[in-house]
Amino acid sequence: MSRLSATLSRVKPSPTIAVTTKAQELKAAGRDVIGLGAGEPDFDTPEHIRAAGIRAINEGKTRYTAVDGIAELKLAICAKFKRDNGLDYTPAQVSVASGGKQILYNALMATLNPGDEVVIPAPYWVSYPDMVLLAGGEPVIAPAGIKTGFKLTPEALEAAITPKTRWFIFNSPSNPTGAGYSWDELKGLTDVLMRHPHVWIMTDDMYEHLAYDGFEFCTPAQVEPALYDRTLTCNGVSKAYCMTGWRIGYAAGPQDLIAAMRKIQSQSTSNPCTISQWAAVEALNGPHDFIAANNAVFKRRRDLVVAMLNEIPGIACPTPNGAFYVYPSIAGLIGKTSAGGKVIDNDESFATALLDETGVAVVFGAAFGLSPNFRISYATSDAALKEACTRIQRFCAALR
Repeated sequence: MSRLSATLSRVKPSPTIAVTTKAQELKAAGRDVIGLGAGEPDFDTPEHIRAAGIRAINEGKTRYTAVDGIAELKLAICAKFKRDNGLDYTPAQVSVASGGKQILYNALMATLNPGDEVVIPAPYWVSYPDMVLLAGGEPVIAPAGIKTGFKLTPEALEAAITPKTRWFIFNSPSNPTGAGYSWDELKGLTDVLMRHPHVWIMTDDMYEHLAYDGFEFCTPAQVEPALYDRTLTCNGVSKAYCMTGWRIGYAAGPQDLIAAMRKIQSQSTSNPCTISQWAAVEALNGPHDFIAANNAVFKRRRDLVVAMLNEIPGIACPTPNGAFYVYPSIAGLIGKTSAGGKVIDNDESFATALLDETGVAVVFGAAFGLSPNFRISYATSDAALKEACTRIQRFCAALR
């Protein structure tokens, strides 16, 4: 195609999807590959949720719905916010979309004008800056490095805000680091935001229920109720409910913002999958005991990966509070050469050599805005994780 949009030149494809795709291609070609790039639980969707989807099909609930969600799902979302977060919303303040990514994209498309800035802590989920660029805004990256536990300090947030700042994107527990903010840490950030009334808050709470070691989740509008009228609280059923492929994300916020997001969605995808919506009703309203059982498995896997990586000289792997990722630093390996002759001059060359020489696929840290690191998703079997970490140990031991 000879004529592509100039906007397209501002963005790049998702690196996490690229790593997963490459791993799948190598597997298909017969290579022994362990893919640790995909951010999705390896558990099946719980039976009662699957049954609700099947029931929706059998009952003929297969036609168009309201653009941004059926009434039953919006009521379930309102009940969830009240139950889990102490936040009161009406159905008119709720939007449902085809995944959490569409929710964020709709909000940015509906609000950003050229020159508007969006503050994004790094490391960040790979899609945040590119969605801002697609919407015509400018990402402003605020560093949150390993010394602060990958958490943004109030001082760093203050320094990133300008008169052009439109949004602050906040994600806890974090993808890619698993870092979670305590109530007091989040209060430090909301205190800064209270001094800047022109800044809106977009909070990505997708990993809310994936928390370990007694970590207690909290969200900005809960910590500082005075921010309620300028906060879009975003969530979804993908991670905690093992429903990544069902593609249901949702958000609640000011009614005029929700209406603007609905307008965007009405001219792009229209309603999310009807069957998935009914399954999401059951996910939110039904039993949640499986979450604790899944979290016990995730915690065991986390501890396995952290321990094995920290045995490697030159790698430092903090223990995350939640999600299902670790984000180790490879600062001590930079400048070395692999057994296959690859110079490890950055985290991308580390990840490339690791895949080529051992068949372990990870995502390099530059994709998330903070180097030299790499991300492992431990949402896979204990056996695969143990074998992958053994291969990483051997790879690093052979560096010279």
